[in-house]
Amino acid sequence: MGSKRQFRIWRGDETGGDLKDYTVEVNEGEVVLDVIHRLQATEAPDLACRWNCKAGKCGSCSMEINGKPRLGCMTRMSTFEESETVTVTPLRTFPVIRDLVTDVSFNYEKARETPAFAPPADVAPGDYRMQQVDVERSQEFRKCIECFLCQNVCHVIRDHEENKPAFSGPRFFIRAAELDMHPLDARTDRREYAQSDMGLGFCNITKCCTEVCPEHIKITDNGIIPMKERVVDRRYDPLVWLGNKIFRRGQVPQTSATSGHSSGAVTSGGAHGGAHAHSGGTHSHGGVHSHAGGSHDSAAERQAQQGVNWHREVPHPTAPAVDANGKLPLTELTFNRAAAPSPFGDDVTFPLPPEHLNFAHPQQDEPKH
Repeated sequence: MGSKRQFRIWRGDETGGDLKDYTVEVNEGEVVLDVIHRLQATEAPDLACRWNCKAGKCGSCSMEINGKPRLGCMTRMSTFEESETVTVTPLRTFPVIRDLVTDVSFNYEKARETPAFAPPADVAPGDYRMQQVDVERSQEFRKCIECFLCQNVCHVIRDHEENKPAFSGPRFFIRAAELDMHPLDARTDRREYAQSDMGLGFCNITKCCTEVCPEHIKITDNGIIPMKERVVDRRYDPLVWLGNKIFRRGQVPQTSATSGHSSGAVTSGGAHGGAHAHSGGTHSHGGVHSHAGGSHDSAAERQAQQGVNWHREVPHPTAPAVDANGKLPLTELTFNRAAAPSPFGDDVTFPLPPEHLNFAHPQQDEPKH
């Protein structure tokens, strides 16, 4: 016979809801999804929960258990104390449909926007050949089960609704990284596309996506950071910049925003005000495309390259949410283990001495009075 355990499950829909307490039997070896199924069979037949394989490979049963995003089928009840109340809530980043089911269509929209694998034009299907080292290099990212837990904990998506049109999120950054290192992918602008269209620059590599990945993909270290480094090498390395000036007259490689590769993408009109749609191969902006702001207007981009910022659409920083006392609310998760190593090294003490600080004041270029 199993023991009686306390559960607190969020019940409601898009109009609102609340946590409801349940006392349910738990047997040895069961997982949280087993308990939810028992509740559906006994006390709460109308409890909505999405699931499919119950083997940790479909990503359907994503939920937040005691505040941490997890898969219900991979979270064993033995990891909780018998006296502990287990709280189960839906993913908080996406709109609630009902109970534990959320609307994750945002992720499928971003998947459709991401350019697909482009095979070489001179190689027929079935004739593709890759070395094993190339297969292994990108195999890690292909383990993704699209549970969207990484998307759920990404604060750029979770805390700022206004960022969603310009930000694809960690799941699709590793998709771009996988295709960028694929030896048979014919597109050469993957990193440029990630920077200008997917919002790679918004990511500040907090590694929270890596922490919650059930497939243990090193999303930040093996995917996002290398992509950022390649973007920086291409755009800001002084030797590359000089080479561009000498041989290519400073042109930046074309992306879908300028070459019309994107299919059905809706972009903002920039200086002309208003939105317009363009389909692949039918409309080309021409000119150059800068990374800042993600503006898709060719005139605004040319102005940006010349140092003129009029009429450009740039993301404005948002102030952090504070309570009535002016303090930040405690909304992040806490873990019972040490955080990641400091990027400054273990021998650095804070505060740093003034001579070690490199601080650029926003008004440092204004004339002194």
